[in-house]
Amino acid sequence: MNKQHMEHANAALASELENLTRRGASRRDVLRAMAAAGMATLTGAGLLTASSAAQAQAAAKPQQGGKIRVATQSASAADTLDPAKGALGTDYVRANMFYNGLTELDSHLGATMGLAESLDTKDATVWIVKLRTGVQFHDGKSLAPADVVYSLMRHKDPATASKAKTLADQFKEVKATGANEVTITLEGANADLPVILADSHFLIIKDGTTDFKTAIGTGPYKVKDFSPGVRTVGVKNEKYWKPGLPHLDEIELIGIGDESARVNALLSGDVQLINAVSPRSTERIKTSPGFKVLETKTGQYTDLIVRDEGGITGNDDFRRGMFYLLDREQIKRAVFRGFGTIANDQPIDPTNKYYMAGIPQRPYDPEKAKFYFKKAKLGSDPIQIFASPAAEGSVEMATLMQQVAPAAGLNLQVTRVPSDGYWSNHWMKHPLGFGSVNARPSADVLFTQFFKSDAPWNEANWKSPKFDQMLVAARGEPDDAKRKKIYGDMQVLVHETGGIGIPMFQSSLDAYTSKLQGLGSIPLAGLMGFAFAKHVWLTS
Repeated sequence: MNKQHMEHANAALASELENLTRRGASRRDVLRAMAAAGMATLTGAGLLTASSAAQAQAAAKPQQGGKIRVATQSASAADTLDPAKGALGTDYVRANMFYNGLTELDSHLGATMGLAESLDTKDATVWIVKLRTGVQFHDGKSLAPADVVYSLMRHKDPATASKAKTLADQFKEVKATGANEVTITLEGANADLPVILADSHFLIIKDGTTDFKTAIGTGPYKVKDFSPGVRTVGVKNEKYWKPGLPHLDEIELIGIGDESARVNALLSGDVQLINAVSPRSTERIKTSPGFKVLETKTGQYTDLIVRDEGGITGNDDFRRGMFYLLDREQIKRAVFRGFGTIANDQPIDPTNKYYMAGIPQRPYDPEKAKFYFKKAKLGSDPIQIFASPAAEGSVEMATLMQQVAPAAGLNLQVTRVPSDGYWSNHWMKHPLGFGSVNARPSADVLFTQFFKSDAPWNEANWKSPKFDQMLVAARGEPDDAKRKKIYGDMQVLVHETGGIGIPMFQSSLDAYTSKLQGLGSIPLAGLMGFAFAKHVWLTS
């Protein structure tokens, strides 16, 4: 079968499987259909889809060579080469330059094969991983099952301080079961495992690695220089296992926290690609000859965090009142220039297959806010809300809330803090503040990392045993329609009691020189879901 026929066949099969799941077919039905079609792999969505990178590169012949500088919105002394500790977008970009995962995300947030040649399961609990042969680490060592076992199991050790520990707690056992085979046994069924394994925290490192002054991975680039908070330089891995990739000789990553400075660096030619562009800057960039803006629809959000730490912010009525002060239409129009989708104080966005559309939209209603503040016995003492340009749009959102707060009987004072150090010094450290959450590839990952009672990033310090039970039930539910119902109930619970206000889902905006080619969209985030490095090239 030639490539064109193969693509048509895959597209037809993907369409049929999508119809099956849309009509409520169970996961087992989908697995049977895939087996009948001779497919050995399962994606998180139950579909095989063509990668956006492949589609983008089919349109133009990539050129080899050249160097680019890329400015992201975050860099600090806490920058890391340990994928387990990645916490910011720059960490994820860095990890994807130097390492690979068993799977990778495609343009529909399904999973395609990476270091795994196949991922087989009969019950979504025991998974057989066949490893790709001929893959070498940067130091020449061949990829082996021991590397996978070590890379996955280290997340379960509290001493690792993995940001993905709550996800890795699902791993009951990971062991080598053949020369090129690993068997992953989960605590309970989870059909999303292929998507979870694409998370940048689960990228594969060498067995026994504890020193991360450099990065010995299998990725498209090798570390030339790593200076935390300053820069990261990667040079082309000439022995990369994907033929023809990467295209560039060198990529330098730097952090520029201030958005206008980031835009200036692009337009002056100092850098060739930037992320986290403010909607306010898009016209300036688009009207500058030789530059482009790429919009990626994502589930990313900037959220109002009302932490349950005792005191007034732990009061359910106060929390509810705060969320009625969010003028979502104005935030979308004035703060984000229309780039995004109105949200409803729960984190699953409308592009997600498990999105619950039936929750009544919480309106902007200062009078209702006033009612709830009175119920909470709110006094006249000033209440501080912390905001920063680091959480995009949060300063403007806090200012809008401050303007209307007196009408609701609230004395709200905005404390604006700089981008530098915001995530380590302020995020989740004040009763009232803002977060910025990048999209996650599945509902399970998002709920596990941010809303489970023991989640490392449980922003509102929200603890719901009922939610935790539903999370486990959803993972193990083979019937997709029933699974969607559970996820819907979880969204209702977060909407009603979760302690975070999500006014809208933001589009991710990247800007770049038009000489840079191959940049596409993966709806996890901008910069192709942080994985742009191996796909882009420069035209002369």
